[in-house]
Amino acid sequence: MKINTIIYFFSALIAGATFSSCEKYLDQNPDMRTEINSVDKVAQLVTSAYPSYNYLAMAETYSDNVNDKGPTVGHNNDPFVSLYSWNDLKDDGNNTPTQYWNGVYSGIAAANQALEAIEMQDLGTDVLPYKGEALLARAYGHFMLVTFFAKAYVPGGANDSPGIPYVTSPETVALAKYDRGTVASVYEQIERDLVEGLPLLRGGEWKVPKYHFTHSAASAFAARFYLFKGEFDKVIQHANNVFEGGDFTGNLRPANTTFRNYTLAEFNQELTMANKNYNLLLSETYSVYQRSNSSGTARYGFGTEKYSGIYNATTVAGAPFYNKGVRWSDNNYTVYIFKEYFHYSNVQAQIGFPYIMQPLFLADEALMNRAEAAIETGDFAAALRDLNLFASVRITNYNAQTHAVTLEKARTFFNEANDKEALIKTVLQFKQIGFMGEGLRWFDILRKRIPVIHNHIDAAGVETFQTLSADDNRRMFQIPQEATIAGIELNPR
Repeated sequence: MKINTIIYFFSALIAGATFSSCEKYLDQNPDMRTEINSVDKVAQLVTSAYPSYNYLAMAETYSDNVNDKGPTVGHNNDPFVSLYSWNDLKDDGNNTPTQYWNGVYSGIAAANQALEAIEMQDLGTDVLPYKGEALLARAYGHFMLVTFFAKAYVPGGANDSPGIPYVTSPETVALAKYDRGTVASVYEQIERDLVEGLPLLRGGEWKVPKYHFTHSAASAFAARFYLFKGEFDKVIQHANNVFEGGDFTGNLRPANTTFRNYTLAEFNQELTMANKNYNLLLSETYSVYQRSNSSGTARYGFGTEKYSGIYNATTVAGAPFYNKGVRWSDNNYTVYIFKEYFHYSNVQAQIGFPYIMQPLFLADEALMNRAEAAIETGDFAAALRDLNLFASVRITNYNAQTHAVTLEKARTFFNEANDKEALIKTVLQFKQIGFMGEGLRWFDILRKRIPVIHNHIDAAGVETFQTLSADDNRRMFQIPQEATIAGIELNPR
């Protein structure tokens, strides 16, 4: 359970929102920094430095992982209706951008309070791993915010469009004013925190390491960050630091072996457990996304078209990936990877807070990021090794002789003459299928400027299509209206 945080931020400050399934803002003295006077207290505080909500509904429903199932299938409740049409949402309820914005800045506030306490107190070298963790958590939070709420970073570009406020000190006054800076300046500050914090994590000890930015998890974050920046040598360097010697063998999700033999209940239980090598960083987030009456049976969601046409379709390797997809009802599917836990605030009244343990970083993603970086640096042999390692744990009865990914297979599958482009498309395909339902596809859509096409079926069964182009401003989620009181301009529409 996360400990209480004590700082309201932006719209949270104004609206008085409550953020986490296991936390409330304190009603007493809002400035208790002098009480954070020991390593143990800093360590406790940093546990609150992670987002208390998730981005799953946002990222999945905006992406090409979903479809209109038709007017007679599923519910028509927001935020899914608005998200599917890329419309702005003013609501701050479950699965909304405002909820995620608030949850991330809540975590950043805790990280900043911990860092200030470390600066003010003489806590010795034992506090350094927690300083590193706070810096990484702050960098991660801002990275996710600039990814969702600003224009995508363009490697080699000016990146001078508005970013998001990079907050580096605890909030001490109500209605403080903030500047968004630029995407470039936000990336510079992310990198500064990342570079400073990552070395401090070596040798750090945590009771449950997978709930914290360990050196391994931070290396996976660095690999993702530098993939966005287009600095591919650094992607490879940091991905190699996720595991000793850069060896991912035996550290990936065992989809075609262990998972295949699990019952659905076992699969759902163990996929997000902290004792699994493939889970690098897990975070407790308040969530209803996993419920059938939320995303599971939404009209605009994971339907038969995507389930059959992408999730279970043949890959470049010549076979589909094994999965445990579940049908809630006709045309309503789920990847069934998020187990709901429930914190009772009142057992007698049977009320409380649903939450999931969300994998923020996976070994599998780090491997695929390394594969893409290898392609970009011209090392196709290394990329193929990584692609084939990924395929070897995903394809039922994998046979290296028949299922190995080759340049020829990739060119033929995508009808692509260019070797590099064929392999990049292979990585993107493997990631889209391999991480369906987890929000990662949206990151690739942003990075690679992939247009998104959504279908719409009217009452007469007529199907039309809507496209979110690479330069559409709606690819930036709208900043919460309440944030304008803090001087933060909204995104253009």
